[in-house]
Amino acid sequence: MAHIHDLTALEQAAAVRTGELSPVQITEHYLERIERLNPGLGAFVTVTADRALVQAREQEARLAAGDAEDLPPLLGVPIPIKDLNFVKDVPVHFGSAAYEGFVAPADDSMVERLRDAGTIMLGKTSTPEFGMPCYTETYLHEPTRTPWDTTRSAGGSSGGAGAAVAAGLAPAAQGSDGAGSIRIPASVCGLYGIKPSRGRISSAPIMPDLAGLSTSGPLARNVADAAALLDAMAHNNPGDLYHAPAPALGSFSAYAGRDPGRLRIARFATPAVPGAEVHPDVLAAYESASAVLESLGHEVEEIAPPFGPDVVPEFVKMWFSFSCMHPVAEELEPKLRPLTAWLRERGRAISAPEFLQAQSTLQLATRFALLVTDAYDAVLSPTVTQPPVPVGWFEDVESPEETFERMMRFAPFAAIYNVSGQPAVNLPLYWTPDGLPIGVMLAGRYGDEGTLISLSSQVEASVGGFWGDRRPPVW
Repeated sequence: MAHIHDLTALEQAAAVRTGELSPVQITEHYLERIERLNPGLGAFVTVTADRALVQAREQEARLAAGDAEDLPPLLGVPIPIKDLNFVKDVPVHFGSAAYEGFVAPADDSMVERLRDAGTIMLGKTSTPEFGMPCYTETYLHEPTRTPWDTTRSAGGSSGGAGAAVAAGLAPAAQGSDGAGSIRIPASVCGLYGIKPSRGRISSAPIMPDLAGLSTSGPLARNVADAAALLDAMAHNNPGDLYHAPAPALGSFSAYAGRDPGRLRIARFATPAVPGAEVHPDVLAAYESASAVLESLGHEVEEIAPPFGPDVVPEFVKMWFSFSCMHPVAEELEPKLRPLTAWLRERGRAISAPEFLQAQSTLQLATRFALLVTDAYDAVLSPTVTQPPVPVGWFEDVESPEETFERMMRFAPFAAIYNVSGQPAVNLPLYWTPDGLPIGVMLAGRYGDEGTLISLSSQVEASVGGFWGDRRPPVW
């Protein structure tokens, strides 16, 4: 039999149902790998070993007593939670030393859904301070690194989730995405990641949805696992400001392996951020993905970018403002990282009318952009502009302002779909000659994750699995 971490999440769930593996076996396997490998990766900020083993033993008792047909779909599958999300009675740092000692008073409803689906929580995955940067370097622990080359960053803000899955410390993981925070780590860690449509996954009961930029979503090594995890997480609660339509086939898993038919796919590779340059290796990944899509019979057509540089200053105003969402006592502000302090200073200077005008401008831009993108079944672009960058690269400058400029030029493609609310996925289709992963992004019509999943599944099958025979050195 393969090592447990070689199995996909759905293969582990099937092995639990047949009795080939037990939840305790699977949990102990991952806890051993976390203890041994996490110190060099920075994937987990909190490991809940005792809690995970209690869950696993409870599940074994349920298996012994119950009918296999009545068991939840992901029984026994370990799924860690990002450290921006609440798990009752577990520390939540939001990536900040200013929140050391804070314990979550309640579960996020998405966490409850994952527990109801039978998953086991191994711990909390690392995130940068308040989830604002696109790299995961904090005062809480060592930098988070991509397992494909541990001198390089795992991205952010779901960097810990990406590193954990790519290193075989979890079969799949929950992440969240407010400006590319699932898709960026997916690109630099060689994973399939889904940013769902706005309103697909509730952030209740504590976290607000406000402008609807951020949403939870899955990171996995393959499409079927990600679709199954999306099925488990998707829900709404009373008071949610946004609701996405239910999948036409009843579940997202129903789209995995389904023939998408011949699709019209638009493509562009011009960043909206002024000064952003796309690396030749990223362009090679983009052209390679275009060729794969055309080889599958799809019509691929060049379009002008749906959003232009004029939207960037308006998005930046909102990003500055959202950096102020987490309250920090005045005496604890010295614990904030320089970038966070700089972002919050600028956020406090944005007036309410300026914020509302920025959001209004972005909505108007979205209405015009959708007139273009809705004419296509999917839109292809790079995910980020560069291969994985060295740890420390974003802050190897003279000021936080320069760090922020580097962030915008590194990830100018992803945030436009947080603005529009459209679903978008990262496809891990390309590796450089040095073995570094580079993803490409597909976005779809609002509410239509199903087409993206069926298309992604078709592409995955056509290349013989995203990873093929590749494994990161730590595997």
